[in-house]
Amino acid sequence: MFQTTRRRLAIWYTAVTAVLLLVFATGFYFYVRNTLIDRIDDTLNHVVEIVERTLAIEPISSSSRGAKTKLQVNIQTSFRDSTDAVEDDHIDLEWFSPTGELLWSTLSEPLNVPIRANRTGETVWIINNKLQDQNYSLRQVTQRVEIGRQVLGYLRVSHPWFEVTKPIRQLIFDLILGASLTLICVAAIGWLLSGLAIAPVRESYSRLKQFTADASHELRNPIATIQTNVQVALAEPDIEPQQHQQLQVIERLTRRLGRLVDDLLFLARQDSGIVQQQWVDVPLDALLMEVIEEQLAIALTQNLSLCLEIIDSPDTENNFTVLGDWDQLARLFTNIVSNAVQYTPSGGEIEVELQLAAKNKRNSSPINSALQIKVTDTGMGISPEALPHLFDRFYRADPARTHRSAAGSGLGLAIAKAIVENHRGQIRIDSQVDRGTAVTVTIPAHKSETSRP
Repeated sequence: MFQTTRRRLAIWYTAVTAVLLLVFATGFYFYVRNTLIDRIDDTLNHVVEIVERTLAIEPISSSSRGAKTKLQVNIQTSFRDSTDAVEDDHIDLEWFSPTGELLWSTLSEPLNVPIRANRTGETVWIINNKLQDQNYSLRQVTQRVEIGRQVLGYLRVSHPWFEVTKPIRQLIFDLILGASLTLICVAAIGWLLSGLAIAPVRESYSRLKQFTADASHELRNPIATIQTNVQVALAEPDIEPQQHQQLQVIERLTRRLGRLVDDLLFLARQDSGIVQQQWVDVPLDALLMEVIEEQLAIALTQNLSLCLEIIDSPDTENNFTVLGDWDQLARLFTNIVSNAVQYTPSGGEIEVELQLAAKNKRNSSPINSALQIKVTDTGMGISPEALPHLFDRFYRADPARTHRSAAGSGLGLAIAKAIVENHRGQIRIDSQVDRGTAVTVTIPAHKSETSRP
């Protein structure tokens, strides 16, 4: 139980840290990426401004007088000193005519990218039709150069996109590596801290279990003594009727208290693990016959029908054997059947079925097969709200269910679950109000070395 709680705490520590790291890494990634893009865009815009200021603009000679003078850019003069400078910064320049015709470029071959005036920067993918494996991307800024209303041309500045992708890939690798190492450290520290946090609880729980076991053990002798003395007093022939009635009440309460002490002692020993199990081959059919025989007298006095049905299967080979503790299994099924007898009104029916578990009928292996014991009654049923809490200790589903006999302690189903889990089995309760309850127990089967006749 404590190991499970410790493991859950460590997982929660790690999960919360992982979420925080994911949020931080995502934010840091986008911050660095946008910063790199902004720096490249600023560089490209700066180059555009410098080149635009150094353009050599000259008029075009006109034969007619009075006509408006047209201007043009002297390409050789304007870009004469720009080639070497832009190569050092991995920047390429392109100059286009007003109609979009490429007139000058620092690129080895023209780009198949249409002209779009854009000073904010855009990323374009270049597909090399000759070498398909040499596709790449560029960050570009395009400036339309004009004087007045006359467009002189378009200046496009390009920068390799790998200047962004290369550090971004390295950043992603570093973030993944750092986050992974951090999570490993947090998981180890969380496991250590959860162990330190649970240590006081574990110690308190151990003391409580020890106290419960010691108190239950010490109470058994006084209770047995009281019950013996009461029975001796009841055997006196000269006892008055009023005293006889009071002694019967004392005896009944003493028996109930004795059962409660036995239940507490059993649970305390199961929790502490001090009980050394002695596993033997237990024939469930014979055990259930004994349980039914013991409960049949009580069922008949309450006008109830109690029967046992053993459903044979070729897979079982008439051997309904499990490896377990006879006394514990007898206590398990006695609790279940007695509950059905107690909470079934007069005239009702209680049926106990023993068969091979349906989900394992295809598997003939005696190791992996399981036996299913189903106890069905036509009693008052249990409300859906109470079903999840039936195995809680001292839980009482409904005080109205104790209409007959003395009130129970609320430990019967908790003990049943502990016994089933101790035998590596499962227990399930299905119930509908006013229609009845079905308790299904599944226990791994065991093939006995010597088959019973």
